[in-house]
Amino acid sequence: MSPTSTSTSTPASSDVLVIGGGIIGLVTAWRSAQRGFTTALVDPEPGGGAAQVAAGMLAAVTELHYGEQTLLGLNLASARRYPDFAAELTELTGQDLGYRRCGTLAVALDADDRAHLRELHALQQQSGLESQWLSGRECRRLEPMLAPGVRGGLRVDGDHQIDPRRLAGALVAACERAGVVFHRTWAERLTVVRDRATGVVLADGTEVAAGQVVLAGGSLSGRLAGIPQDVLPPVRPVKGQVLRLTMPRRHGPFLSRTVRAVVRGSHVYLVPRASGELVVGATSEELGWDTTVTAGGVYELLRDAHELVPGITELPLTETRAGLRPGSPDNAPLLGPTGLEGLLLATGHYRNGVLLTPVTGDAMAHVLATGELPEEARPFTPKRFSPATALSEQPA
Repeated sequence: MSPTSTSTSTPASSDVLVIGGGIIGLVTAWRSAQRGFTTALVDPEPGGGAAQVAAGMLAAVTELHYGEQTLLGLNLASARRYPDFAAELTELTGQDLGYRRCGTLAVALDADDRAHLRELHALQQQSGLESQWLSGRECRRLEPMLAPGVRGGLRVDGDHQIDPRRLAGALVAACERAGVVFHRTWAERLTVVRDRATGVVLADGTEVAAGQVVLAGGSLSGRLAGIPQDVLPPVRPVKGQVLRLTMPRRHGPFLSRTVRAVVRGSHVYLVPRASGELVVGATSEELGWDTTVTAGGVYELLRDAHELVPGITELPLTETRAGLRPGSPDNAPLLGPTGLEGLLLATGHYRNGVLLTPVTGDAMAHVLATGELPEEARPFTPKRFSPATALSEQPA
């Protein structure tokens, strides 16, 4: 479909309609509008969603997990684009995104953690990634606030960070500048005519038509009415609780880089912002749609963080939040066309939504313009979860 064509002549019509105004929906709408498509976005609160809770680690290397080497390729492709992406967005909007190339230090507190980190280091090296093994003493030399019991660590200078709240705000501004039309309400139901997605009905009853519809609703993506069952995205909410504290300005930086560890089997990370904010997260809980901040979640985060950096308990606690990550069956995103003509997905990014923002925007703009996913995004087609695909991939 050409950027100038539309599917209908009704006034509330556009080439591309994006459902969902989190960072993934926003970047898709922005890049779509840059391609010359008339673009609309439906969300009651653009810039909200999981980005308001996320810590913003751009950690393609230290987030590497066994069995996720294909996802690693997409993560690295997006990480490489981040410097230019952040510079473009800042130049366009004049907004500081809090992008920092500060690196990450992953540390071990006991012998089991040390063995796990050694395995991760080996996997990183096998995958061609750069990381450096440090002794406990070398870790404390880099970050003097670390606990004396730190047994070793991995220094990864290529993992960076960004402030997701600032990123979301800048993407809203970029969309406005690019002419994206915002419908600040809920999408009630997908409109399907003759086996093709043609738009949505909004909560107030308004019908919005579009040539192509992109569902980018994060953890809510599987709840939109009107989507045929066989193309409904298999996305579920995964709860995460996060704390924000304020670091002292005196005597140099409290922490100079992101610090992360596994403490008693739970992942914990501390992300220091240039603004003086320290983000501590994140729990991972399969509790459906619950977004309650619990005393237990806060206690566990502070307890684990205190084992890493004992001085953290002296800091002011300024915010506690819980959000929902959009998890998929294989922890990887669903990008591109579905089995329903006219409906595309950009969801299921799980814990990599902030990291994958640049590559998702590029991939979705490319597929909207050409009908084809770019090579790096092809393994993440939603069709990999369709019944026909699942059957064809079973061994004979």
